Amino acid sequence: VQLQASGGGLVQDGGSLRLSCAASERTLSTYDMAWFRQRPGEEREFAAAVRWGGFTTTYGLSVKGLFTISRDNAKNTLDLQMNLLKPNDTARYYCAARRRGPSSDGLTDHRRFTSWGQGTQVTVSS
Repeated sequence: VQLQASGGGLVQDGGSLRLSCAASERTLSTYDMAWFRQRPGEEREFAAAVRWGGFTTTYGLSVKGLFTISRDNAKNTLDLQMNLLKPNDTARYYCAARRRGPSSDGLTDHRRFTSWGQGTQVTVSS
């Protein structure tokens, strides 16, 4: 599946952004989806994930309660609403997909995802 992320930009400390990821396949419901982020010189960090049906979500500790992941399988889209952004949230954000499995095992591990978008840059100014 090909993924295209959008919605990044420059925002002030405390502001909000909504990222979107468009998928090429019409069977997005067969994929678990996630958002990861990466700062220069650092490893890719898990932000949020949602299982194929949209009912099970999980979040990284640093974004829990601030970010909300959602998906629309009918429209083949994945979103990430980010609120109360801080300068430490500055990173390139990537959407990712993997074929759905029998459990949530590995949802937070970027090595378990096989399809990646090109990323969208989020910069939070202080």
